[in-house]
Amino acid sequence: MRTIRNSFLTIIIVLFSASAQTSLDKIVAIVDREVITLSDLNFTIQQVALQNRMDPTSLALRDQVLDGMINDKLVLAQAIEDSIIVTDEEVTERLEQQIQRLTYQAGGQEQLEKIYGMSINRMKREFQFREMIRKQMLVQKIQQQRQMQLTVSRREVEEFYATYKDSIPKVPTEFELSHIYIEPKPDSSVLQSLYAKALKIADSIKAGGDFADFAKRYSSDGSASNGGDLGFARRGSFVKEFEEIAFVLRENEISKPVRTQFGYHVIQLVERRGDAVRTRHILFPIEMSKANDDTAVAQLTRIRASVLAGENFGVLARRYSEDNDTKDVGGDLGRVAVDQLDPAYSDFVTSAKAGDISEPRKIPVANKYGYHIIFVRSITPEHSINLNDDYKRLEQLALQFKLGNNYQVWVEDLRKTIYWEKKL
Repeated sequence: MRTIRNSFLTIIIVLFSASAQTSLDKIVAIVDREVITLSDLNFTIQQVALQNRMDPTSLALRDQVLDGMINDKLVLAQAIEDSIIVTDEEVTERLEQQIQRLTYQAGGQEQLEKIYGMSINRMKREFQFREMIRKQMLVQKIQQQRQMQLTVSRREVEEFYATYKDSIPKVPTEFELSHIYIEPKPDSSVLQSLYAKALKIADSIKAGGDFADFAKRYSSDGSASNGGDLGFARRGSFVKEFEEIAFVLRENEISKPVRTQFGYHVIQLVERRGDAVRTRHILFPIEMSKANDDTAVAQLTRIRASVLAGENFGVLARRYSEDNDTKDVGGDLGRVAVDQLDPAYSDFVTSAKAGDISEPRKIPVANKYGYHIIFVRSITPEHSINLNDDYKRLEQLALQFKLGNNYQVWVEDLRKTIYWEKKL
């Protein structure tokens, strides 16, 4: 099916962009100025089939997935038409979050880099990754704008419950959790020694040394094999401390050692092109010793003893925790269902009683690690959903149901006003 909003211009743009596609990557749908390729479709089918244990060769699944991808492209087209904006900073923040999640799922940074065949830093700079996330966020933003206008009344919630109560799954066991998180701190002597080493390398390069050669020999970053080259990147692609130096250097200038969460960097600005810079760097990671770990564990052990002696966990979390996302709310991790517990501490939580506090436990955080103690504030056993105990949950389910119905009506309207066509 097709409709005609800017259809002639759309076809010209799509066909022009499609000329860059290989003959093997067939176009299976056109939506406004976007295309869906066979490889895109097959990849999405594999993901959906894996997540839902379905047959990836099913024609019904293929049609369902393709329709869903077309709907997403229609919503994207409307977001662009409505001048919805996603900033570079928002894209960078979302990309950081996704890379952290993927790193955890892959079992570490090294494994993730193997899977994608590139360094984490390169992933953060790759246009295709950033553009994909920007489009996802445009779709989410326009959906959120529409959702903000919708509410459900008490009567709608009660009607939803009366209609669907027998098909709503049981509420799983849930835990209200808090934690206090502390990272090991390197000794000042280690930092001084590492800084001195990085400074010596920087001085050697300034004296005529080959930057690429030093990067290959000394850098621990994935870019080392490429002489430390990070390619072109715009603001928002790197961590703040790195960017503050990289974007003010003159071409070919070498920085003094710059400390970030990854360690010390020696940075060179290779080229500036508009608002993008091409840099290369040498990374000297800050290694932690057993003594550093023991110090963090000892501090958490003292804090735990204070709580057991009667001090308020939330007050101590605000004072000592280094988790900036939770410390201001007393370390509150929220209400977590049993099947959503972090594997790093699920063994403790599932065997704990309300009021229990764990011993210090190691926990990975992105490319770092730290230690924390976990406080199980309360436990709600599994039960059948009901209006008295679970009204807020039912309200959310009823709202999602209403949003889903409204979304389908909206998409059907978009299908009548935006050009689209299946090519299968």
